[in-house]
Amino acid sequence: MRTLRTVVLVTAPPLFLAVAGLVHPRHLTASTAAHWAGLHVALLPAFPLLALGLLVPLWGRPGRDVDGALTLVAWAGCLGYAAYYSGLDAVAGISAGTVAVHGVHGAVGWLFSTGDELGRAGVYGLTVAALAAGAVLLRRHGVRVLPGAVVVLGACWSFLDSHIFWPRGVFTMLAFAAGFGLLSVAASGRSGRLTNP
Repeated sequence: MRTLRTVVLVTAPPLFLAVAGLVHPRHLTASTAAHWAGLHVALLPAFPLLALGLLVPLWGRPGRDVDGALTLVAWAGCLGYAAYYSGLDAVAGISAGTVAVHGVHGAVGWLFSTGDELGRAGVYGLTVAALAAGAVLLRRHGVRVLPGAVVVLGACWSFLDSHIFWPRGVFTMLAFAAGFGLLSVAASGRSGRLTNP
């Protein structure tokens, strides 16, 4: 039952974002601006929760060893992702939508440019977190974590320029859900390490 709860916890954010991607306007225009801004206001707390897929399998106090150091790197990457991707959402989502509603179209391009830089920095942080988390989980649980780790890394690569836009962004979020679910199931089993009784 605990594994099921964990899988639900780590897959709910990317599944929610995938559904949101189905209603996300493809382009920001005068007619979509209000919907664009409103959707990004609603999504502001959702994007950082994507990091749960990497944080939950690493839950616990990190030790003073290689695994502990890698866990701290993963946590730092998740924090960087949450901060910078929220910046993308605020700048290219909420701000760009708001200025487009009011007809200040010259600013939209600059906001998109700044938002793209913030989003890339966030996804790079998430990628570092995925690599570090994958390494920790591989050391703890063996090769059974590799399918999930590979799927998550592929989703990170796609996320660099897909956001949650249909179709690729939606499939990227579904890939995160699948990868996080696979990682959680693999990490819930017995440790692959040998220990003395």
